[in-house]
Amino acid sequence: MMRLGAFFALAALAGCGEAGGRGAPITAERGLAAATALPSASAVASVPTNDAPRVITSCTDAPAFALFVSPRKPRPGRPLRIVAVADEASTGALVVRDGSGDTVARADERRGAGPYFWNVTVPAPEAGTLRVVLAEAREARACKDVTIDDAEEPPRARRGMWPAERAWEKATENLYAAWIEALFDAPIGEPLTFAALHEALRDPKRNLLHDHLGRGEDEPGENAPVLDPDCADLPYALRAYFAFKMELPFAYSSCTRGGGGRAPNCKRPRTSLEWPRHVRSDPMAGFAEFVRTTLADTVHSGTGRTAGDDDETDFYPVRLDERGLRPGTIYADPYGHVLVVVKRLPQTNERAGMLLAVDGQPDGTVARRRYWRGNFLFALDPSLGSPGFKRFRPLVMERGRLRALSNEEIAAHPDHGDHAMEQYEHGVEGFYDRVDDVLSPLPLDPTRALIETIDALEEQVKGRVVSVENGRKYRQGGGKSVEMPEGASIFQTVGPWEDFSTPSRDLRLLVAIDVARALPARVERRPERYAMPAGKTAAEVRAELDATLARELEARRFSYVRSDGSSFSLSLADVVARAASLEVGYNPNDCPEVRWGAKEGTDEASTCKMRAPWKQLARMRKVRAWFKERRRPARG
Repeated sequence: MMRLGAFFALAALAGCGEAGGRGAPITAERGLAAATALPSASAVASVPTNDAPRVITSCTDAPAFALFVSPRKPRPGRPLRIVAVADEASTGALVVRDGSGDTVARADERRGAGPYFWNVTVPAPEAGTLRVVLAEAREARACKDVTIDDAEEPPRARRGMWPAERAWEKATENLYAAWIEALFDAPIGEPLTFAALHEALRDPKRNLLHDHLGRGEDEPGENAPVLDPDCADLPYALRAYFAFKMELPFAYSSCTRGGGGRAPNCKRPRTSLEWPRHVRSDPMAGFAEFVRTTLADTVHSGTGRTAGDDDETDFYPVRLDERGLRPGTIYADPYGHVLVVVKRLPQTNERAGMLLAVDGQPDGTVARRRYWRGNFLFALDPSLGSPGFKRFRPLVMERGRLRALSNEEIAAHPDHGDHAMEQYEHGVEGFYDRVDDVLSPLPLDPTRALIETIDALEEQVKGRVVSVENGRKYRQGGGKSVEMPEGASIFQTVGPWEDFSTPSRDLRLLVAIDVARALPARVERRPERYAMPAGKTAAEVRAELDATLARELEARRFSYVRSDGSSFSLSLADVVARAASLEVGYNPNDCPEVRWGAKEGTDEASTCKMRAPWKQLARMRKVRAWFKERRRPARG
């Protein structure tokens, strides 16, 4: 296998749920710094006076640092992107110099919270050689000489879907994490939604691998390839895209959906060395067709719920620590939803630590979510498999064949070493406690923790507004009555029910309501986890938090559109009080007033003109226990 230095030298020289609304991508934010002390929320890691060393006798990488250059074959006059990745929180600067020693580009900002990365673009480099240095205190942490010319690339041997010339090592995993974070970066507090994954990939300001093959493969246009994976396919589509561009091995398995008290299990994985079912002359078009057909027809959300101690899987569970909760890690919930971690924000004096993830929806929408208990469901039940945080299983080449590392090999591997079963060892509360401890290692201000929980609840309520409105527009726009599936299929099907009903969202909202209600009691249960006010008992703090919760829920308001087009205002307190009504509020054949829990005979409900058929109401009563008990049958 090709080792770290050789890989980057070649890179330098050779070149699930309901639809929640669509929106255009927003501009990327500047990353926040990670440090041992708590920085302010707006701080960035930069060293504007740190210059590159004037004399470098050996242009190589230090073990914890590496450089990446894109496109694969740098050419004069075409944008050149350079990314440095690191395990360490260096205060270095990424500097690009020409043959005369003059600086042509520089990045002082360090992004990420582990792994860390810097990126810079040279808009139109001239022919010649550029020296790229990640410098810290006048020492070179990483260095590469990059040749810019019009020479043709030598012919490349191809086997399978794409060449597998590289290895999944620490550097490539770090680069994968940096690529994921940059692709979905945006200011905290602003929504980030793409109508489909290809919208993000076609943006050269986001996609660090944009046009990496040098063929204009990511450019938009009438015939541009479409990538619109749902939640189960999204992790695979991202991993496959990165592997395709970087010539890394890729594998995917055909798995069962579990049942009979057993977790899903998988058959022999298929790899990128095997020819795809459909072959096209254009590599990007062929790749997109592979993702939308072969891959999408094989994987499903049950693939992420395989048992944590099973070696024959695509994913393995990781330790709950800062390295485990890195961009690119997936979260498989016990009921069939899958998210991809895209950013971790360290705890500061102004807020708790945060974890952000994206998920795909049946209509192809990709949206960013905040980690909290209402979004990341967890349960321990053998019939549901092993949910939680997981990573793709590393692949190695042996005798011309790809093989996935076993759990034991991963745990002992110097570049990985993170397989662990701790997520399943301390119960559901222990899982959430541990994640909270990783994200916010220092005691939290209890009032601030409560406010952030209410913020997350409000975010989910406002997301539901969009979903309910989509259903209203569909029905009032001439859409016929939506057929309701039987039993557990209400959570996953195809067609208008999948697009406009909200059973998954509403179940998560009910969980979110429970979490917000329980936060004061949680503070009382774990006072050591919080910065308790001096001179006050845990019981007194709980009482104050209960009062704050009531005030905040009453003060925060939102509006939804009623059947006649008028707007009606509710508070979060109204939503919490109507939790029981939300147990049967997911049917798009009901009017918006009913879906928001308006009581019959009230002014709010007076505009309601549409109810679900009585047979559907009977089915909803039959499965109401799932919502009342905050549980859901497993799905594939």
